[in-house]
Amino acid sequence: VSEPVNLKEFLELNENRYQTIEQQSLHLRRYLLSQINQHRRSIVGPILKSREELKENILTNNRLQKFMYGHSKKRDIPIQKIRKEAEGYLDEIAANYNIAIIRMTAFLIKWVVSTMFEGVTVNNDVLNKVKNMSKKGPLILVPCHKSHIDYLILSYTLYKNNMPCPHIAAGKNLSFWPLGPLFRGGGAFFIRRTFRGAVLYSKVFAEYINKLLEEGFNIEMFIEGGRSRTGKLIMPKLGLLSILLNAYKNGSCEDLIFVPIFIGYDRVLEESAYLSEIKGGQKEPESLLQVIKAGRLLKKRYGRIYIKFHEPMSLNELLSENGSKIQDMLPKEQNAFIRNLGHRIINAIDNVSLVTPYALVASAILNCPKKSFTYDYLISEMEIYMTYLFSKRAKMADTLVLDQARAFERVLDHYTHRKFIEKIPNKDKKSQPSDAIFKVNESKRPVLEYYKNNCISFFTPAAFTALAILGKDAFQFSTSDIVSGYAFLQEFFKNEFSYEVDKTPDYFVRKNIKIFIDDAILMPHATLPDTYNLTSAGYRKLLLFSTFLKTYFESYFIVLNFFMRYPKEFINTNDRMKKVQSIGNRMYKRKEIERREALSKINFQNAVDYFTSHGVKSSDDSDKIEFYADSIKRYMSYLP
Repeated sequence: VSEPVNLKEFLELNENRYQTIEQQSLHLRRYLLSQINQHRRSIVGPILKSREELKENILTNNRLQKFMYGHSKKRDIPIQKIRKEAEGYLDEIAANYNIAIIRMTAFLIKWVVSTMFEGVTVNNDVLNKVKNMSKKGPLILVPCHKSHIDYLILSYTLYKNNMPCPHIAAGKNLSFWPLGPLFRGGGAFFIRRTFRGAVLYSKVFAEYINKLLEEGFNIEMFIEGGRSRTGKLIMPKLGLLSILLNAYKNGSCEDLIFVPIFIGYDRVLEESAYLSEIKGGQKEPESLLQVIKAGRLLKKRYGRIYIKFHEPMSLNELLSENGSKIQDMLPKEQNAFIRNLGHRIINAIDNVSLVTPYALVASAILNCPKKSFTYDYLISEMEIYMTYLFSKRAKMADTLVLDQARAFERVLDHYTHRKFIEKIPNKDKKSQPSDAIFKVNESKRPVLEYYKNNCISFFTPAAFTALAILGKDAFQFSTSDIVSGYAFLQEFFKNEFSYEVDKTPDYFVRKNIKIFIDDAILMPHATLPDTYNLTSAGYRKLLLFSTFLKTYFESYFIVLNFFMRYPKEFINTNDRMKKVQSIGNRMYKRKEIERREALSKINFQNAVDYFTSHGVKSSDDSDKIEFYADSIKRYMSYLP
């Protein structure tokens, strides 16, 4: 059912009030037809044209024609050859949207989900708002990317809720036979990892996006660029976002409606592959053999899938808030706006993400100060985290809200069964179940780290605040004392964690201090304003929050050790990561670092990017190396 029309209000509009009855009737008829068409498009999508017709429209449009003639002249290549090359690129890129394939795929996904998962949780109230907003412009669906299942489950969810399946930006690596043609039929169009040097390809791709938006198709894109191997969100990649905004600038649509989406899993299918890649193994290319191997996954159960839609974000409204039109922006201003939009979307995904019992239990296990722990200790740790999450009004899986104790026990049983942890026999015959002792399997710590990272974004503000307080090395402090510490940590780990671009460190510090006061971690000073005392029980809790950062400190310390050892002339970017991993392995064996999960290729790369952008490129940069080494050692000295 479409939106109702109030006839009295319609007739009182300025453009209708002084018209004749015939003119008013005509206006009303046009308005109702427009509403019906918009409502129809929100359910079945725009009228489908054949792939060949879309190709012809793109290849003959004035912008691309003009570009091809210029490119032909500049490169001294015959225009016929340029056209043929452009046509080849379109064949490589374009989807072949087919309703029959979508229906068949929906049936298959329904069977896979019911076989492998315990169900799908969707916030349908917000999905209905998204559906209504789709009448105002094409939807740009922006989910986080944890698994290949993401493509399928989101399209299936939309299809099941009477919405058109989107065109999906997929990596060219997924265009392999026989699945490539099936993916194209389901709406996938393929994009290269880099456009570097491919000037004509870049222009053809941009015109393809222009055409999709012009026709009114919804587009699904993964702003992280690829699947997250660490369990947490990757910093935004802005290339496709920039192409979309340029298409809007060219007048391809009246508005763009961005929809950030969280897709989470109790257990991810690609777990073992991610673990191999984090350790430094090569990514196995997608192929038919991989699909055949994936058949084994059907014999296992992977818990629930969680899909949470964020409130839709209108580009027109964002530009209005910014006080400018995109047509009037200088290139530098447009780039800044796109960068800000990318971080807004990542933060929005974080804001609708939810905590699963698997993530929370993994966090508690890895943050234990000792490698063995009692059941009671683990439960007390999780209760501290739950108190913080409730204070933040964080979204949680239903199993955590309905029966917390049962959810924890179930996950502990699961982790014990999979040998992530092992139960140590208790020799005391009078011992109770709550006295049970567990030990972490060292080789499985990186897997637990993946699940811990599923919820780490909820705790990073608390971790930064806690460590900034511990860094004062005093039981009394003022807010101003710790803001600089928070700001340093936020900047230092900017490649690891996203943050709200319009919020200051002072805002987060004050927000977390209030939560810490409510939990009796801190007490306001009786007479001194904006001054707080740390309680003895609060000290232990701060350690539990700050320990979320220990893995990252160790990873960054390994990379800093690499820069300490090698002068500029000995650093070859091609084998740099191998040397970093070798140093990390030696430091772990010598017990210079404690955490096996710190030996992460992805953490190492983020650390290299941070240090090189801050002037640390070799052992020649000794002053900066000393500064960062002292900072890391000082903060690590406060961690258990």
